[in-house]
Amino acid sequence: MKSEYIEYLRTQRRYSQRTCEIYSSVLDEYMKFSGCPSEEKLPDYMSFQLVRSYEVYLMDEEKRAEREEEEKKEETEDKEEREKPKNKKRKMSPRTVSLHLSVLSGYCRFLMKQGVLKSNPVRLVRRPRQQKRLPSFLKEADLQGYFAATLWRVEDGRYEDRMPRVIISVLAGTAIRRSELISLDRKSFDPARGVLHVRGKGDKMREIPLLPSLCKEISLYLQSQDSLKSARTDPDSPLIQTPRGGRLYPMFVERVVKGELGGVGDIKGRKSPHVLRHTLATELLDGGADLNSIKEFLGHSSLAATQVYTHNSIERLQKVYNNAHPRAKNGGKNGD
Repeated sequence: MKSEYIEYLRTQRRYSQRTCEIYSSVLDEYMKFSGCPSEEKLPDYMSFQLVRSYEVYLMDEEKRAEREEEEKKEETEDKEEREKPKNKKRKMSPRTVSLHLSVLSGYCRFLMKQGVLKSNPVRLVRRPRQQKRLPSFLKEADLQGYFAATLWRVEDGRYEDRMPRVIISVLAGTAIRRSELISLDRKSFDPARGVLHVRGKGDKMREIPLLPSLCKEISLYLQSQDSLKSARTDPDSPLIQTPRGGRLYPMFVERVVKGELGGVGDIKGRKSPHVLRHTLATELLDGGADLNSIKEFLGHSSLAATQVYTHNSIERLQKVYNNAHPRAKNGGKNGD
């Protein structure tokens, strides 16, 4: 039933390949823990007691380290391999534990639809408390500093100069996800209308308006890309390509973002495609955009996911208030 569930997620729910791989991996780990001998038997191992024990196991670093070591020893009889120092224990965050439970809960709901289970035992398991994490974002001045330092690449740069910069420009100017950037084709870019057609989660399409400067940069990048022998220029080819004409891939994008912002831009702190996404979302909110518009722009399925940015703005406002308010400076005491 595991394979059927993953196929259901892929075809009916339209989950991405990466998400399906994560779900499959979680179910595999649960099968190992529970001692389930095969996928067909997995429904028999879905009980409150087992799922609760699995949660405790995930949160217990010592037990997980011991179990991983035992599994390693069973896999090899090589004495030298056994004598290697143990891997450091990996701390599993409450968020990751909750993800495991969500996967199991979704699997049980699927089994209920199939008439295999009468109830969902995972619903009875209390989730670990998660610490609220506010999205990281870059200072506008730092980002503008990077764009000013690399402006020459837009007009005079060669392909290898323009490609890293256009990746940063598209991510920072549209707030699209890394996976959405990778999936962009040439036909996704409509310079006449000044929009980008983006395929988001669940294969949902949305149009993102582009600033004239970003439209121009993408067009100039495509011109330099066309001059390469390795470049592909058909409508279904990748919009932004690797030097060999291939589609971008996750680690390539991560390296470009970290290298450009950390090296050329000399920007401190976290640097990733998602941080650029958070940065534009926060700037839009600070600039007066309403939450519903930002929700559509980001491709969120619910307003709850977008509301996290309000916490960032309130926190920043609080800091400004504390630094600027005359009574905040003297400990909140009223003057005579």
